[in-house]
Amino acid sequence: MMGTLATVLAGKKIPTPQPDYWADVEGDIENVEGILKIAAIRVRYHLRITEDKVRDAKECFLNYIQFCPAAQTVIGCIKIEDDLCFEEKN
Repeated sequence: MMGTLATVLAGKKIPTPQPDYWADVEGDIENVEGILKIAAIRVRYHLRITEDKVRDAKECFLNYIQFCPAAQTVIGCIKIEDDLCFEEKN
């Protein structure tokens, strides 16, 4: 998912090098009839960019998931929550 978002951002000329782009990820595992299953994945992306790129980044974030093979594979089985946080880059 992180790679797909980076690719979509690159299309808007928004670079995503470390340490300007990272993600915090957590998930929930539930016991379903004696079988452990991943029930939810939460991803919080962090992006340091200049103020003039925030609008483009928000647009990218709203659309990237439809292009993500990993997300599209599990979206009907695992709840995916994502968020994008910005930090101003000088």
